[in-house]
Amino acid sequence: MSSHAIQKVSVLVLSWNGQEHLETCLPALRCQQDPGVDWDVWVLDNGSFDDSVDWVKANHSWVRLVSSEVNRGFCGGNNHLVELADDADAVILLNNDTRPKPDWLLRLVEAFRAAPDDVAAVSGGIVDWDGERLDFARGILTFDGHAFQMDYRRPLDQVTLPEPGSELLFACGGNMIIRRRIYLDLGGFDPSYFAYLEDVDLGWRLWAAGHRVLYAPDAVVHHRSMATSQTLGNANRGFLFERNAFLTAYKNFDDEFLAALMPAIWMTVAHRSQTLLVQNNPGGDLLTIDPYAGLIANTAAPAATSTLEPEESEPSLIQAMGPVETSLKEKWRGYGPREFFRRAVRKGVRTVLPAWVFGDPEPATHITDPQTFAHLRALTYILGQRDKLAEARARTQASRKRSDREIFERFPLALVPTYPGDRELFGSRGFQEILPEDLPLVRYRLDEVMDLD
Repeated sequence: MSSHAIQKVSVLVLSWNGQEHLETCLPALRCQQDPGVDWDVWVLDNGSFDDSVDWVKANHSWVRLVSSEVNRGFCGGNNHLVELADDADAVILLNNDTRPKPDWLLRLVEAFRAAPDDVAAVSGGIVDWDGERLDFARGILTFDGHAFQMDYRRPLDQVTLPEPGSELLFACGGNMIIRRRIYLDLGGFDPSYFAYLEDVDLGWRLWAAGHRVLYAPDAVVHHRSMATSQTLGNANRGFLFERNAFLTAYKNFDDEFLAALMPAIWMTVAHRSQTLLVQNNPGGDLLTIDPYAGLIANTAAPAATSTLEPEESEPSLIQAMGPVETSLKEKWRGYGPREFFRRAVRKGVRTVLPAWVFGDPEPATHITDPQTFAHLRALTYILGQRDKLAEARARTQASRKRSDREIFERFPLALVPTYPGDRELFGSRGFQEILPEDLPLVRYRLDEVMDLD
């Protein structure tokens, strides 16, 4: 019998203060066409403090509702639901800020049941709320563990979608069906990620373990992009992006590619952090001074000028995401309560007392930019968790049956200038010389990957 002769599927939906999204998503699920198999819907309330739980109980008693006192994150929450849905052969992960088309479930289940036995997961298509622009059809993986939704936000009439049944490196975690037993055997989403890039990590592990992932373009949902994640704030999301990208690369590259690419990965991490620190923070130019190049030698002191010039000709992902919040709420989220109050008291004291009380301060760089803070916080996490990362890598590699070279023959790695300073770095001789000569690599501009308008 085919491994895809499924009898039961469970649709799993996470919600964190998301009643306004569930008010659209759940009725759309209720009206789905018969998929030809038994199915049910689970909702995990992820530690919400709105009225989501009471609203679901009052209006959608047919839903299997689970409440969590704490926010388990996208990863931990989905893992918990997959474990609970123990009578399902396959599970479907669906974002709560979506509106599935009436035939979405039918098309997704049909594609999965028709797939060859080595297919572990199928990804549906995602468009924007108005159905005019692409959200997800396929993704690309960069050499340093980041990933992009190819043609994200581009008008649908300007996009060539992959054919039905096309192979994907990873399915989107907001609209995918996967064999429950395989999901659990591979450990599901890595709970340490909390959110972001967890589906990329899972897709890579699926391929390495000998499975495949396919695309079902007719299984479409409309998506309010980043409707929930925006509430985290740009700085906190930036931390997750940078930390999880490094985790994805470090855990998943096989021995050949890890040894070959880690120098370029570390140079990229360091260069991005230093560029943001220099360009975006008061006194950042002081970091570009070599104190032994004239100052201590008592020769003419050079001016403190940065060698890192802002790049204006090509927008960065930071610019494409919009302005970074610097409100009191954002500072509270970024610093935490203790550091927020410490800074507030210090600023108040300095405002009231005369400057001579504190003496003439030494030249200093002050980190005020949330994006810089996010990068440095990610770097601190990576270095502080190195032993745990090594353990996670060992577990990931233990299930490997397919080499990365075979995987990247299908899905070449990408090099995409994304942050300020990237084009300078990627074009430099120092960077080019540490890239492996035989690396399967495709170079993109950011505007080739996504619509920046």
